Amino acid sequence: MDTTEINKRYSALAEDSCCLSCGGALNFSSPNPGEVCIDLGCGRGNDVIRMAQTVGTDGFVYGLDVSDGMLEKARKNAEKLEVKNVQFVKSELQSMALPSQVANLVISNCTINHAQDKEKVWNEIYRVLKKGGRFVVSDIYSLSEVPEEYRNDPVAVSECWAGAIEKELYLKIISDAGFENVQILEESQPYEKGKIEVSSFTISGVKPAGGCCCNH
Repeated sequence: MDTTEINKRYSALAEDSCCLSCGGALNFSSPNPGEVCIDLGCGRGNDVIRMAQTVGTDGFVYGLDVSDGMLEKARKNAEKLEVKNVQFVKSELQSMALPSQVANLVISNCTINHAQDKEKVWNEIYRVLKKGGRFVVSDIYSLSEVPEEYRNDPVAVSECWAGAIEKELYLKIISDAGFENVQILEESQPYEKGKIEVSSFTISGVKPAGGCCCNH
């Protein structure tokens, strides 16, 4: 599903009460006062606001999303709560509209599976993190290749598994991006979706303190 369709679909859900994400990356991320954080696929901005309150006025949080409706709702939520140290940015994850080495922490909940080029997303995460920075990501992987019939299926897309890839490939992409100390923090039992099984997990990793940024 292309960016235009994703924008349309999730903008329509901006005022809905449904849950739009899996996992709880923020619960494992432990942002510190003064840090700069990024939430990929920030939706209505709930996690951005929580992180902003944790990092305090000396810190800052960016929320990235492709949905105009979600970004508008997120900005209104931050304004209502008088949270100033945030910025909501319309951006694809494959080419983030942020400077290199800007963040200490990147989180995401069930968003990266939507990206067509996951290698680019993880290279971008590596690029925007400072040396020694870390990520905590919750996402869905498939136990076998997702059949083509589900790739653009509206239900499969909305349930965040249409673009899932297998676990071994997912972890290889992260490693190839340059991350170290990659750990699985939690992992569900497999469950059926369509003709396959999928599983959700939360993973973390670190950009080496001496990490080279020349290729990212």
